[in-house]
This record gives sequence, structure tokens and C-alpha cells, in this order.
Amino acid sequence: MSKAIVAILCAISVAGCNMSNDGERAVTGAVAGAVVADVLDESVAAGAATGAAAGALCDDVGLCN
Repeated sequence: MSKAIVAILCAISVAGCNMSNDGERAVTGAVAGAVVADVLDESVAAGAATGAAAGALCDDVGLCN
């Protein structure tokens, strides 16, 4: 299975999740960021860190209410 298909399946699997706190959103963002970075052949650690930060802060800026 190609990396792109895996990334799409991961995105679909977390899209319907009802995450109620910053920790859950940070973990989900970290996983999504790592998968996207891997698909794009970028630094997985940087992708995970960026995704975690985005996930933790998305509620604060009103993106995931």
C-alpha cells in the first residue's frame, strides 16, 4: 500500500473523532503531522512537532470547536 493511501486512511479515521481536550488534539496532530511529513519525504520529527502544536492550539484560535 502506498504512503499516500495510508495517509488518506489515517486522515479519514481521525476526522470523525470528538476530541475534547488539548492533549487528545495534540496527539492526533502529532500523528497526522508525522504521516504527512513521511509521505512528503520530510523530517518526521518536525512534522510531528508541528502537528502537535497545531492540534493543541487549534481550539484556542477557534478552528476546532
